[in-house]
Amino acid sequence: MSSNSVLLYGANGYTGVLIAKYAAQFGVQPILAGRREEAIKPLANELNLAYKIIDINNATQLKEALQGIKVVIHAAGPFADTAKQMIDACLQTGTHYLDINGDISVFETIKRYDAAAKEKNIMLLPGAGFDVVPTDCMALRLKNKLPDATHLKLAFAAEGGGISHGTAMTMVSKLGEGGAARENGKIVRQALGKEGRWVDFGEKKLFVMSIPWGDVSTAYSTTGIPNIQTYTAIKPGIYRLMKLQGTFNWLLRMAWVKNIIRKKIKSRPAGPSDEMRSNAKSFVWGEVRNATGQVISDYFTCADGYTLTAYSCLIIAKKVLEGNYKPGYQTPAACYGEGLVKEIPGTVEH
Repeated sequence: MSSNSVLLYGANGYTGVLIAKYAAQFGVQPILAGRREEAIKPLANELNLAYKIIDINNATQLKEALQGIKVVIHAAGPFADTAKQMIDACLQTGTHYLDINGDISVFETIKRYDAAAKEKNIMLLPGAGFDVVPTDCMALRLKNKLPDATHLKLAFAAEGGGISHGTAMTMVSKLGEGGAARENGKIVRQALGKEGRWVDFGEKKLFVMSIPWGDVSTAYSTTGIPNIQTYTAIKPGIYRLMKLQGTFNWLLRMAWVKNIIRKKIKSRPAGPSDEMRSNAKSFVWGEVRNATGQVISDYFTCADGYTLTAYSCLIIAKKVLEGNYKPGYQTPAACYGEGLVKEIPGTVEH
């Protein structure tokens, strides 16, 4: 296995830096890549890794950079703006594609490349991070327990930690757009926080609200369950405020409002500190129901979202380097089984 047959694009982003720093633990030596030399070169020097400066919108430059690369870990979002360019280049160079996307519309777009990827014998596996590895594994675990399930609910919660600039910027781009769920096999738009409920995550009960998480797309690919709703924990008081948001969504969609928020994000730290992450963890819960009303639920805890994302990307990249992959569009659990999350340090089943 060539030591530099993995290219990490967006290596200077918060999550990209974590992936780069943890890579050696998994026997992976990625080539670090990004648009700006002043952002990439110091990290490459610090970790003694090779680097390339690539503009993702320069198709020729991107194709040249991917020659001889077996796997790309694409960590430069928002993926609605960057995934297509990278996938087009991967199809030309026969490079496997992983990313850390969590956007439903991006998963749906990448799914359309399935036939093209199979033809090139490459795998396209978006959502190789916290979006959506733990929840995807939970979805398949529950499907295996109740094969005739017609309804799936998935929820996650973070304790401690915080969010990175990249995650915050993606959220800002989606402001005012509302939520989504899957009903009878189709993705439907609905109000953000349309449903609120209490969930027992084992260690604690938390209030959650419905959000448009990536599993609305991916869990359907993984399980075929036609009705899917996804939730995240939120303080009940904030939830009550969220219910009013329909009255000011028009304002949130205004470019100038988004720009004010983006400016504020840039003035804050890039993401949670190492100490915050080491003390943080995530809770994952799922529930399935079949037509006769039988209900099965389950839960587990795992590492904080950023640490888990770095680990899971590298674990999957290593599998691909070893020839363990399925051609075409894939979801993490459909490709690697419900046990994939157990391979990630920090996962505890109950």
